[in-house]
Amino acid sequence: MVRGRPSDEMIARAAAFRAEMERRRSVRAFSDRPIPRSIIEDCLRAAVSGPSGANQQPWRFIVVTDPETKRRIRIASEDVERRFYGGGAGRAWLEALAPLGTDARKPFLEIAPCLIAVFAERFGIAPDGSRTKRYYPVESTGIAIGILIAALHVAGLATLPYTPHPMGFLNRILGRPANERPILILVAGYPAEAAKLPKIDRKPFDEVVSFV
Repeated sequence: MVRGRPSDEMIARAAAFRAEMERRRSVRAFSDRPIPRSIIEDCLRAAVSGPSGANQQPWRFIVVTDPETKRRIRIASEDVERRFYGGGAGRAWLEALAPLGTDARKPFLEIAPCLIAVFAERFGIAPDGSRTKRYYPVESTGIAIGILIAALHVAGLATLPYTPHPMGFLNRILGRPANERPILILVAGYPAEAAKLPKIDRKPFDEVVSFV
């Protein structure tokens, strides 16, 4: 539990964290440099410390470093993406993505040293096989993902939240049960030396935040 700190220390800590997180950007070109496992474990421990509906902790994080499994995920993802970019997304969506320069090719899924597949339990399964209620599983898992992205960034790693649609292939490849819904693949690693960031602007603070 956090105990009270002097106000000037709190202000300095908040400003330092804000400045650090403002440097965070999604990366689409990764180095294959390996990541010490302890870094990933500590960041995941931070993520699973987050709050959840009724403290049911419905998240499941599958860390993928095996080259063959990453290859299978890339093949399945690019199959989905070809349909998406081939017209399934619709003109408006593709126009919105155009400034990012993305297409159906996803080499980072094999090059990056670590993929973290994130699932949310849609419902639990009791010992007798019956379903048990899960409260706010997607929202709770989303909070944990946010903590994980922040933790990885503070540790010095780059990330890319990747969300091909549909993602049912992840259940098959990773052997996850039907009650777990895939939410995203978080690509983690060091940025490639030649990595280029798209030119994007964040909305003005006052446009997205209000004090009442």
